[in-house]
Amino acid sequence: MTSDASAAAAAAPAMPTRAEAFGFWLKLGFISFGGPAGQIAIMHEELVERRRWISENRFLHALNYCMLLPGPEAQQLATYIGWLMHRTWGGIVAGGLFVLPSLFILVALSWVYMAYGNVPVIAGFFYGIKPAVTALVVHAAWRVGSRALKNAWLWGIAAGAFVAIFALDLPFPFIVFVAGLIGYFGGSYAPDKFRTGGGHGAAKKDYGPAIIGDATPTPAHALFSWARFQTVLVVCLALWAMALGVLIAVYGWNGALTQMGWFFTKAALLTFGGAYAVLPYVYQGAVDHYQWLTASQMIDGLALGETTPGPLIMVVAFVGFVGGWTTAIFGSESLFFAGAAAATVVTFFTFLPSFFFIFLGAPFIESTHGNLKFTAPLTGITAAVVGVIVNLAVFFAWHVLWPEGAGGRFEWASAVIGLAAGVALFRFKVGVIPVVLGSGIAGLVIQLGRVALQANI
Repeated sequence: MTSDASAAAAAAPAMPTRAEAFGFWLKLGFISFGGPAGQIAIMHEELVERRRWISENRFLHALNYCMLLPGPEAQQLATYIGWLMHRTWGGIVAGGLFVLPSLFILVALSWVYMAYGNVPVIAGFFYGIKPAVTALVVHAAWRVGSRALKNAWLWGIAAGAFVAIFALDLPFPFIVFVAGLIGYFGGSYAPDKFRTGGGHGAAKKDYGPAIIGDATPTPAHALFSWARFQTVLVVCLALWAMALGVLIAVYGWNGALTQMGWFFTKAALLTFGGAYAVLPYVYQGAVDHYQWLTASQMIDGLALGETTPGPLIMVVAFVGFVGGWTTAIFGSESLFFAGAAAATVVTFFTFLPSFFFIFLGAPFIESTHGNLKFTAPLTGITAAVVGVIVNLAVFFAWHVLWPEGAGGRFEWASAVIGLAAGVALFRFKVGVIPVVLGSGIAGLVIQLGRVALQANI
């Protein structure tokens, strides 16, 4: 290494301009595949290792806070870092661009699905995707469970959550609340049973001086004060109330868009443990209660969410689009605009709380640099999430393998595709997108073969 190169490595890079930051966050919105683990890995490589915008310790400090919040932690981490570097503007841009590309892509794919979903080619593709999604949910339960269920106490919580939602049909918020209480009291009486394993660990590498380094003083805008906290709280609540109030004024409380705004606000506050954890709640509301879409469409939407960039919880945009389309909010001649408007409303109310949590809580986290002591309730909730995800896998498998109900035919082809997808995920560690695309192609071949066979009969 030359002396010039050594000097460059020894000095922190220059603070990026707003335009440079905008360009990076926009790029991230289009390449953020791989779920939260993959998205966080991309941000670590780009922001900590390559660009050195933030040190690893500060990065992990922010991530640990985001892990405690309901909502998509990768999107919240982007919001946090954007806010830390460029104030509120930076947070809005970073968090917003993490979501917007996915919204546009999902609106387009949802339109193709609703307008042409009965075309044999597209129907066949989704026939193969459904069992792959079931395998993905089983894999998600295994991933979360292998990390979270470290002892018999946590296994018991997971089993109790499964029974509560599968056999007793208890609402998901109640299960989360009880699991949190068990974790809270368990952390006091049996702390060793509810202690997390450290999660992301400590920083092990030095990538050189960063713009926001370990010793960098907290920026003035990031210092905590009660006056600022109260101002932000009032602005946040007013923004939410105004948005919901406009929907009430235009469509009434029982209007589809109003109910979507209210329902997905509640869903956003329950997204502990990732998107798979809140999907049962979304299913209970969107499919059972409001009937915005069918169980089969819900599975298809999850497949689309798995294959697009952005947080997996963006599947709610598909739910909104289908709900807006089926309820024909703007009349039968404007189904696309109804779906797009509903998807936008759902996305707004789903992600609004994530921005609130960062703008409200991050100054406290930055100013104190203290250890977070809320891990025991979170440990209980995470254990319950495993049981809830298993229930989701059972639900998907039932609808995929017995599409006509218990007395109907068994879909052997779907079972084979699902088994192959499971082997690819568990044994060969194949990525999500290849598994989904491969399963879709297999389903397409099977369905076209059935059509050809029936034509020759």
